[in-house]
Amino acid sequence: MNTLPKKDKIRLKRGTVIEGKWHRNHYKVVRLLGSGTVGAVYLCSQNGRFVALKISEQSVNMTAEVQLLKTLNQMKVQDSRLGPSLLDVDDWEMPGGQKVSFYVMEYISGESLPTFIQKHGASWVVVLLLGLLEQLDLIHRSGYVFGDLKSENIIVERHPPKIRLIDVGGMTKIGRSVKEYTNFYDRAYWRLGTRRAEPSYDLFSVVMVVLSIFYPNKFTRTTHNHTLIKRKLYQVKPLVPYAPVLMKAIEGKYKSAGQMQNDLRRLLTRRKMKDADEKRGMLYTELWILFMMSSVYFGIYYYLSNI
Repeated sequence: MNTLPKKDKIRLKRGTVIEGKWHRNHYKVVRLLGSGTVGAVYLCSQNGRFVALKISEQSVNMTAEVQLLKTLNQMKVQDSRLGPSLLDVDDWEMPGGQKVSFYVMEYISGESLPTFIQKHGASWVVVLLLGLLEQLDLIHRSGYVFGDLKSENIIVERHPPKIRLIDVGGMTKIGRSVKEYTNFYDRAYWRLGTRRAEPSYDLFSVVMVVLSIFYPNKFTRTTHNHTLIKRKLYQVKPLVPYAPVLMKAIEGKYKSAGQMQNDLRRLLTRRKMKDADEKRGMLYTELWILFMMSSVYFGIYYYLSNI
């Protein structure tokens, strides 16, 4: 188990109206999206649109998250911000008199990564993975790691399909100790590295995110974790062609997400070329069989017509 503080105790009912103390914006709670060690995130409606509102008793941590979200908003990849857009920051006095802080983000509509792959097929895994690595590389070059990278913090937008990262609470400056983590995705839990914030920490988590798609019930550590993860990886047929790259990430052999992305792209290109060659070979074989059958039929026809 991780050693993080207990989750916030704030729980809001559907229909609760949150009014900002300073900006006077109103947000109506629709449902809980998720909760963590620093507050809870709710789907809210405001002026006919949906937004994601994070609320917490921990004002200092919330201020730090807002700054991280602003940092992430300044980064762009493929003309899109990396994280959800920041829309509002304010305080609220709850009905009981308790003062809490909240910030409001763009609500990113889409599907979880496992749900998307289940619907559209395993061939999408590497395609989406390349996009995720591109985003992580940009974050790393800005001096941070994402930290608490897990399936729950990834949304796949539908049109066109692309990865969006949510919940910046785990973002940590490179060189420090990762402040938020989830056991299954944490290399220190598996005793395969430290919790030091560096690109290789995120890249380990990337592989575990991929494995979580095919092992929804997860699996637990043993005394031989490297062997266990490798075996689990090779038991997933669609991942076998990319296993060498994924195992290098597990072993911490990549210094940047860009390196891993380049290796994956090369493997993907080779696989496409191999598939193209196989299809071409099958086409030639089919044409040859068709030619031979046509020759036989023509021979029989010629023979019968001259009897």
